[in-house]
Amino acid sequence: MSLFWIVIRQLAEIEEMAVSKKVITREEWEKKLNDVKIRKEDMNKLVMNFLVTEGYVDAAEKFRLESGTEPDIDLATITDRMAVKKAVQCGNVEDAIEKVNDLNPEILDTNPQLFFHLQQQRLIELIRNGKVEEALEFAQEELAPRGEENQSFLEELERTVALLAFEDVSNCPVGELLDVSQRLKTASEVNAAILTSQSHEKDPKLPSLLKMLIWAQNQLDEKAAYPRINDLSTAMLEDPPI
Repeated sequence: MSLFWIVIRQLAEIEEMAVSKKVITREEWEKKLNDVKIRKEDMNKLVMNFLVTEGYVDAAEKFRLESGTEPDIDLATITDRMAVKKAVQCGNVEDAIEKVNDLNPEILDTNPQLFFHLQQQRLIELIRNGKVEEALEFAQEELAPRGEENQSFLEELERTVALLAFEDVSNCPVGELLDVSQRLKTASEVNAAILTSQSHEKDPKLPSLLKMLIWAQNQLDEKAAYPRINDLSTAMLEDPPI
């Protein structure tokens, strides 16, 4: 992320300049970019970190062979982790819980919030499938006792059970619980917990670096006109308006 460091350096250089913006030409900017040396090995590690954390096991294996970059985690464990994530995303929560316990039973034993959210997702799936009586019984037997011990759990349980009061969930104030986004949220939480249990970072580094780049450019915009990246997908430098 050489551009990020260029932006930071430029901020420091013009911090005490006059209010009027400094104009930095493309030639000057590209020279500064070329002066920053980033090791290829570090860039490869950044790519591998993203592939491993996000679960792209086939891509990670190909990248390992092509670049010689070794992942800091057994790639075989990615397949198991992705199987858990996929099960949650498909609404097969019981299967997901079983797979998590097969990986490491301590994950759920030591993370009551995660276990509650998985059980909450099971309740949501029962409601989604119209199994009202089973949903009520499950809520009473499995979730209510946990709600009595934790106020936030109780509030989430009440929100979930409220789905049963509406025949048309489109008019339900908590209808978003039935959206795919809720499954994705729970799946991401499980994925992060598994990564943590494997002593791996739960979030890839690349998105954080891109957020830092955007922040740095926004800061520099107030002080200078310079070639900036407006489209992160292409990373093309665009000249500032004159």
